[in-house]
Amino acid sequence: MEINFLAILVAAISALVVGFVWYNPKVFGTVWMKAADMTEEKMKGANMGKIFGMALVFALLLAMSMLTLTIHQFGAAGMVGGDVENALPSFNAFMADYGTAHRTFGHGALHGFFAGVFIVLPVLGTNALFERKGAKYILINSGYWMVTMAIMGAIICGWQ
Repeated sequence: MEINFLAILVAAISALVVGFVWYNPKVFGTVWMKAADMTEEKMKGANMGKIFGMALVFALLLAMSMLTLTIHQFGAAGMVGGDVENALPSFNAFMADYGTAHRTFGHGALHGFFAGVFIVLPVLGTNALFERKGAKYILINSGYWMVTMAIMGAIICGWQ
């Protein structure tokens, strides 16, 4: 299986673009700041280059993980240990029949969204509970990741 590194990069950048819109004061930014106990003063002292650089690195890691969450053929390749060149003829026959099955933007978006619901929401929700954050904080941050992972999944799965 070939990995589309351009799709991974675009998917990672999409996380920053969605964040720019999602956390804009005219969307959820003002509500998020209050829910997160964030102030303009706290934001001024930040190293934004470091923050955005690390956010891109984390988004790249997430985009790479979306390969296995959205493209089912990676599971098939995993069954032969990843060595598809030396796989049995049955693997090649299977891939000839199903090599592009479910490789659509919509399918990737669906799996990305469900990953947000079933992976991100429980993780962020648990952290927020122990941090004594409210429901708005959980919903704003989890909502961002559900939308972002849906877009990332669409890009990763549908871009062939």
